[in-house]
Amino acid sequence: MAAPGALLVMGVSGSGKSTVGALLASELGWKFYDADDYHPEENRMKMGKGIPLKDQDRIPWLCNLHDILLRDIASGQHVVLACSALKKAYRDVLIRGKECAPLQCDETGKDKQPAEVEDCRTDSDRSMTYA
Repeated sequence: MAAPGALLVMGVSGSGKSTVGALLASELGWKFYDADDYHPEENRMKMGKGIPLKDQDRIPWLCNLHDILLRDIASGQHVVLACSALKKAYRDVLIRGKECAPLQCDETGKDKQPAEVEDCRTDSDRSMTYA
C-alpha cells in the first residue's frame, strides 16, 4: 500500500497535535506544517482577544492550507499537517478544496482532490486514534 500524500493530525487546542505532528513528520522524513502558523492576521487578532472564529473566518484559511497541501503533494512531497479541523466540513475543505466549503472562499485555488489523506486525532489524554 502506497503512503498517503498527506497525514492530518487533528485535536482540540492543547491536545498535542503539533508535537505529535512534528515528531511524526521527523520520523517519516516528511514536511510538517502547523495550521495555526497560516492564520491571517485578522484571525490572530480575534483569537488574541478571545473571540471565537466563525466559519467565514476559517474557510479562507482552510482553502489556503488545501492549496499548500496540493502544491506539495503535486511536487512529490509527503506532508503532515497539524490542524484542529474538528468539523467534518473543515476536513472536507482541507481534502477537496473550496468546492466543499459551506461558504465560498475569496481566493481562487485548485479544486482537485489531493492524493489520499489519512487523518489521526489526538485526545486530551495524549492518546492517538486513527480515522
